[in-house]
Amino acid sequence: MTTTPLALLQFGASGQLGQELLRASANENDIHLTILSRAEADFANPNEIEAAVLGAPALDAVINAVAYTAVDRAESEQALAWRINAETVERLARACQARQVPLIHVSTDYVYDGSKAGPYVESDGTNPINVYGQTKLAGEEMIRTHLAAHVILRTSWLFGASGQNFVKTMLRLGAERDEIRVVDDQWGSPTSARDLAGAILEIARQIAVVRDARVFGTYHFAGSGETTWRRFAEEIFRQAGPARMRARIVPIPSADYPTPARRPANSRLNTDKIRATFGISPPSWQTSLATMLAELGEIRR
Repeated sequence: MTTTPLALLQFGASGQLGQELLRASANENDIHLTILSRAEADFANPNEIEAAVLGAPALDAVINAVAYTAVDRAESEQALAWRINAETVERLARACQARQVPLIHVSTDYVYDGSKAGPYVESDGTNPINVYGQTKLAGEEMIRTHLAAHVILRTSWLFGASGQNFVKTMLRLGAERDEIRVVDDQWGSPTSARDLAGAILEIARQIAVVRDARVFGTYHFAGSGETTWRRFAEEIFRQAGPARMRARIVPIPSADYPTPARRPANSRLNTDKIRATFGISPPSWQTSLATMLAELGEIRR
């Protein structure tokens, strides 16, 4: 007996997550993923996104892996950040509602201000402290207003073999410098883009097969465990081995590394809800880091 593959429409092709979704779906016989690049559907143009959803063939779910993610530049490019992260997302949600198709949307830990002592749960109050976080929270609210059938996934500290990220920056600096100064007073949960892609496809399967209103809502997905940026850097070099140990890591406070946009001191995310609802358990960030480094040829497995 054969079944028709799930028809998924994905926005975002070139980023870390978009690339991992493409790779993950290629190995899944039960999924047919149509990916629209920026050239095909530009989030800076809300009309294009709405038209793409309304004009697509039969759909089981839509995945949004697009965002304006230049956190510091958002402080000076506020209009563009608002358009991509909020205004276009509203049009996307309205189009999904018109098609009666659920939306899986990726959000961020930056909707929180970082003042909580422990990991954030989904019901904690939001209070973004930079423009990027404000626009992402506004996008979430647009979705909740216009589309009941949604899954919003807040994630943090994303890394992967594709695109630019903290892991790749540390490996590059480690080869170029004798000393690297890294912030040590911001806590979070590094998250593998590959793990997040797998979680998104699994959620797509479940919400497409069983349209149970009780599973829709907001969830956290982040690597299991917590660390600071400095300790994250040390683990990168520890796993990469002696060849990458040239650089000495120097811990510094955030005040010694000023940026245009403020960062939350605490970005830790509790993932109990996604485990309980979808049966998805994020691996430890150290394990996922090893997988990425092996893929890059930095370590042998």
